[in-house]
Amino acid sequence: MSFALTEDQELIRSSVASLLTKFDDHYWMEKDLAHEFPTEFYRALADGGWLGITTPEEYGGHGLGITEATLLLEEVARSGGGMNAASAIHLSIFGMHPVVVHGSEDLKQRTLSRVASGELHVCFGVTEPEAGLDTSRIRTFAKRVGDHYVVNGRKVWISKAMESDKILLLTRTQRIEDVSKKTDGMTLFLTDLDRAHVDIRPIRKMGRNAVSSNELFIDDLRVPVEDRVGEEGKGFEYLLDGLNPERMLIAAEALGIGRVALDRAVKYGNEREVFGRPIGMNQGLQFPLADSLAHLDAAELMLRKATWLYDNGKPCGREANTAKYLCADAGFTAADRALQTHGGMGYSEEYNVARYFRESRVMRIAPVSQEMILNYLGSHVLGLPRSY
Repeated sequence: MSFALTEDQELIRSSVASLLTKFDDHYWMEKDLAHEFPTEFYRALADGGWLGITTPEEYGGHGLGITEATLLLEEVARSGGGMNAASAIHLSIFGMHPVVVHGSEDLKQRTLSRVASGELHVCFGVTEPEAGLDTSRIRTFAKRVGDHYVVNGRKVWISKAMESDKILLLTRTQRIEDVSKKTDGMTLFLTDLDRAHVDIRPIRKMGRNAVSSNELFIDDLRVPVEDRVGEEGKGFEYLLDGLNPERMLIAAEALGIGRVALDRAVKYGNEREVFGRPIGMNQGLQFPLADSLAHLDAAELMLRKATWLYDNGKPCGREANTAKYLCADAGFTAADRALQTHGGMGYSEEYNVARYFRESRVMRIAPVSQEMILNYLGSHVLGLPRSY
């Protein structure tokens, strides 16, 4: 059993860290406060070829595994960019997986290389206001009319919709009352985000404001049959292929925020003097930070196990969910303790830990809540009765 990263994996970490030195805390604070998309950061990652890290080589990518993708996103978050940085590129890194696996050759040729190069922005349209975590209850409906579909419905919490050219859109093509299994009758499309038929409204939110979250109101959006991913009615099944990797990517981002928050707290603890001594000397501050170090290290080991299992074609549902759960909690706790270490200054924007705190909180909610992770582990791993 080896816990060492390969030489190439270490190179990914060091190369990304070096590239991101030009995007410091001040850059991210300004982008966050201005609610402005980090175009310069996005372009630097795209020009470096990093957006295509998991895209197959025949479509302009590097064809690497989820382990390499998590190393990339952990380093992106750890650079100080947090979720603003990670969310700007998250979907490009692995979100196109359903298209890679199930899309037609025509659809792949039209989109994948452009996503990998950074030319094409794509958002992901699944969540709906009345469905919440119960994706089977979505109501957005695609009606087949000859050689196209007409889509009507509403989506919510759609990241990057303001910047996106296309949307990976989950719809119903059969009403839930007309299917024997509630996850049947759902169809996935990758299609143009036509502003003439999609009204995009930004949501005011607690944090991660450099990357918008939006409500989408879809009225008579025409979608060519050629933009359908795979077969009609199998969209939910296609999404399942990417659920475990998505949990791993979110875990890596949470881990990165926890690491940078802890770094900042340690620096402040060494420099700040009160009552004639560094505050880091006080066990009331030192012990919580040491505890966070231990929890971040433990969470990282679970994440490494999960990505190794996935990349080697082995079952990884238990490990992927556990990694997301542990990393989200460890990252948030580290950010909370970093803010506390800074005292009143932590509550200001000057030291950036308030931004880490705000952004780390979302990983305990999205893309799946901590409670739903425990539901999964309780019923699928422990074998207890399902509660939902």
